[in-house]
Amino acid sequence: MESIYVGKIVNTHGIKGELRILSSFEWKEKVFFIGNHLYLGKKLEEVTITSYRRHKNFDMVTLEGYHNINEVLKYKGLSVYVPRTSINLQEGEYLDKDFIGLTVWVEKDKKGIIKGIRTLSRGNKLFEIEDNGKVFLVPYQKDFIEKVDLENKAIYIIKMKGLFE
Repeated sequence: MESIYVGKIVNTHGIKGELRILSSFEWKEKVFFIGNHLYLGKKLEEVTITSYRRHKNFDMVTLEGYHNINEVLKYKGLSVYVPRTSINLQEGEYLDKDFIGLTVWVEKDKKGIIKGIRTLSRGNKLFEIEDNGKVFLVPYQKDFIEKVDLENKAIYIIKMKGLFE
């Protein structure tokens, strides 16, 4: 099972066993919902979500079989995972990690390899593309992507003046 990291349990909330998860996962609606299974910590302990809500910057969940704070304290500090197969991505939807290592093409010119993705303060993202020691930052927006070919490890982006100069 390929496990995808979706966040970390940073604390409890209230006395009824609610957990506070800090997550920057891009497809929260596909993993945080009632009835979905999460896997916690290095041992990947399987738990089931019985309630979910957003509160400030946090994703708040309660788990099946747990009804008070003392029962869930053991989960504080653990990482939260889901199986890749449980994330129902539609055609044209990708996980950020899918882009890492792809070769970037603009028309017929190879521009480099995506080494990372930077998230800006307002949630906007940039591809970090490296080519012979040079790093280029390119907006990660659907409007700029012509085609993603995961099979051939390539991404084709539209030509924009000044982008790779």
